[in-house]
Amino acid sequence: MAKQLDYHTIREIFTRFQALDPEPKGELEHVNAYTLVVAVALSAQATDVGVNKATRELFKIADTPEKMLALGEEGVTQHIKTIGLYRNKAKNVIKLSQILVDQYGGEVPNSRAALEGLPGVGRKTANVVLNMWWGHPSQAVDTHIFRVGNRTGICPGKDVVAVERAIEDHIPVDFQHHAHHWLILHGRYTCVARKPKCGVCVIRELCQFEDKTE
Repeated sequence: MAKQLDYHTIREIFTRFQALDPEPKGELEHVNAYTLVVAVALSAQATDVGVNKATRELFKIADTPEKMLALGEEGVTQHIKTIGLYRNKAKNVIKLSQILVDQYGGEVPNSRAALEGLPGVGRKTANVVLNMWWGHPSQAVDTHIFRVGNRTGICPGKDVVAVERAIEDHIPVDFQHHAHHWLILHGRYTCVARKPKCGVCVIRELCQFEDKTE
């Protein structure tokens, strides 16, 4: 684990990320808060590309919890069977849709606790929805962010909660809204797991990773 970088270095890192991509977006396709919740829940242990391929047709016919319930568990299963753990995920989609109808009038709640109370929705999913739909500066720490945070020293931590706290504590507030998207994209396309692309990295000389590649 790298040592926590200082304020000025972190500000320079995010200034560079912002210059490259001023308005980074999540790559999961959705049309409203409900489809975003479903898409993020389906993305656990799956790629965004794979989820998008499966949900493109699903969301055309079921973009509300009521329509998803009408489709039924078997109908959902048929649409998402290319995604890993699809049977369990289909069950969760139906369960969370029923809760949204019964307890929230078919609307998606905008509190972390309420979101985490939905089947298949953990802290990471809740943070993604709060950030992407309501603009809350919540930090959804996935494997990419965990790796980048610890490898570079931007937000080191022994577990995802510690990394989430390091982001909130050390990244300047004006970068908080987009912080997790910049970190995810950096981890997905540049600071990859096996052989990071240090030769083309915009923060190469600011990063504490000792085993840099050319």
